[in-house]
Amino acid sequence: MHQIITTEDGSVTLYIPELNEHYHSIHGAIQESQHIFIAAALDYFLDTYPEAISTAHPLHILEAGFGTGLNAWLTLIRATERQIPICYHTIEKYPLANSELEALNYTDYKSLGDNHLFHQLHECSWETEHVFTPHFKFCKHKEDFQHIDFPPQFDIVYFDAFNPNVQPHLWSTEVFERFYKAMKTNGILTTYCVKGIVKQALRTVGFSIKRLPGPPGKRQMLRATKTSSI
Repeated sequence: MHQIITTEDGSVTLYIPELNEHYHSIHGAIQESQHIFIAAALDYFLDTYPEAISTAHPLHILEAGFGTGLNAWLTLIRATERQIPICYHTIEKYPLANSELEALNYTDYKSLGDNHLFHQLHECSWETEHVFTPHFKFCKHKEDFQHIDFPPQFDIVYFDAFNPNVQPHLWSTEVFERFYKAMKTNGILTTYCVKGIVKQALRTVGFSIKRLPGPPGKRQMLRATKTSSI
């Protein structure tokens, strides 16, 4: 069973004793997700390519690691705040138990005014597109990263797998190539990990990478850009 840990910003994360791994930073779960995925990916893309998004051409996001649902929840909120249409796909092989979901307190800190939607992210059926709001469509895939096969439709990838020290196979060149192929040209991928083997794998696939200031407790993070098709 995962352990519930309260992080420094008051929001909780889950701890896996057998892996010695947390789902989110102990320095602040919400702060980390907000910094790496909302600010450095979603907001950055919207501010850089505002003309690319419209009702007819929604923003497509692919998340590697649904986990607690925090990244999806923050994205749903931002879609409403900025009135941006988003189609969100997320991949998770090992969903959380219902008892663990009850301990998550993210709606106490980031609210949409309709907080039951957070639980619906977890409770909705897999492999089916769900319309959560006029600005947010959502689909979960119960799959391994190593097996994904999407056409090049995604503008943004949130890469939020467990640390490569714990699951190195999820950070391989082969895995990143699958994500690269699923992205549009000029699409971006953000991740908390700046290890040399990760940067090398991203470059080998064809990404252009940039180190950025990290969230509290972490000096740097990565943003990778797909500069051409393969």
